Amino acid sequence: MNAASSGRADELGRRRFLASAAKALLGVGLLPGVFAATPAAGGRARRIIYLYMDGGMSHVDTLDPKAGEVAGPTKAVKSSADGILLGEYLPRTARLMHLGSLVRSLTSNQGAHEQGNYFMHTSYQLRGTISHPSLGAWLSHFKGPGNVSLPSSVYVGNASRHPGAGFFPPAHAPLFVNNPENGLRDVVRPAGLSADRQTERLRLAAELDAPFLAAFGAQREVAAQTEAYDGAFRLMASKDLEAFDLTREPARLRDDYGRSPFGQGCLLARRLAERGVGYVEVGLHGWDTHVNNFVVTPELCDQLDRALAALLADLEARGLLRDTLVVLATEFGRTPRINANLGRDHYPKAFSAAVFGGGFKAGYAHGGTDATGEEVVTGALGIPDFNATLALALGLPVDQVVFSPSRRPFRLADKGAPVTALLA
Repeated sequence: MNAASSGRADELGRRRFLASAAKALLGVGLLPGVFAATPAAGGRARRIIYLYMDGGMSHVDTLDPKAGEVAGPTKAVKSSADGILLGEYLPRTARLMHLGSLVRSLTSNQGAHEQGNYFMHTSYQLRGTISHPSLGAWLSHFKGPGNVSLPSSVYVGNASRHPGAGFFPPAHAPLFVNNPENGLRDVVRPAGLSADRQTERLRLAAELDAPFLAAFGAQREVAAQTEAYDGAFRLMASKDLEAFDLTREPARLRDDYGRSPFGQGCLLARRLAERGVGYVEVGLHGWDTHVNNFVVTPELCDQLDRALAALLADLEARGLLRDTLVVLATEFGRTPRINANLGRDHYPKAFSAAVFGGGFKAGYAHGGTDATGEEVVTGALGIPDFNATLALALGLPVDQVVFSPSRRPFRLADKGAPVTALLA
């Protein structure tokens, strides 16, 4: 068998395994022929680092600056991409704008934090009857883990509103890391417990569990619990556990990212991405600037700007940016009109995002708003369309239908259609 046919056989085997696992163990089924299809054009990206600005980042102070009264004290600065201006609070990012694309025409109908966050992550509106998977869960579902010793996705930050795996099994949920400085806790064998004795304990536990697993091992909850334990022990025994140890990085590089939790989270994201973790999300909280927008936003932008610029430069220097998506997103923008408290209120009607690397165009701005940033005037892009475009760049089958455990059909980005104009 030659290398090409061997690769096809391996891929077919992987697809059949995933299909049978989904049906037998996970309670999630695919329509017939789902693995026979090939994803549409795109697919240059192998991984995604998703920087989420929790609370609603002001587009007119960051990615879509304006002139006149709505700008307040925020000035626009030139970037390294011809004709593209950014807010003055992102000077480092401005110097690297030639590496990515702006989307200045996002629009949503979800103007509350929980609903907007959920919509941005899942492409579906929040319902009380079902929980939808986030993009990281879809990536894990279709492609599996990039490194069998590490989680398929990781969330760094305070994830109180993150939808996680949704109706997918817990194996597709992210590992939550609250503080990147602390690494992973409780993953070292206790003092006094030898490796041989630990192995014997595991053998005995497996022997005791065997009758129960023989009877109930195919049930969704039991399979998920078993996989969680197996995954934890694989991680404990893996040399890749050192990915969570930021002390292995040079002090100067850690300073470049910024010593904030967000900055160190971005550094952790790079360490995980280069070891095969497909989806890493890092949250930066506090963007709900109803009051003192022009005090809070510059402080948050300093953390964002320092970390994002260091991440982009680091990935590019390591040859990883070409096949890594770095996404900067938020649940909605802020009102261009400044309120009585020198703040900006919720504004889902028009806002912005940015995407670097991973097959997206470089030095490009898609769509636009009017002179005040209140109306999308060109290239309007709904949230499902934006997520479908990210999925296409990752090589995911946007149009394939997956059944939930209750046998309801869903697609990755609902009815979203990829915008190929954003891809190189």
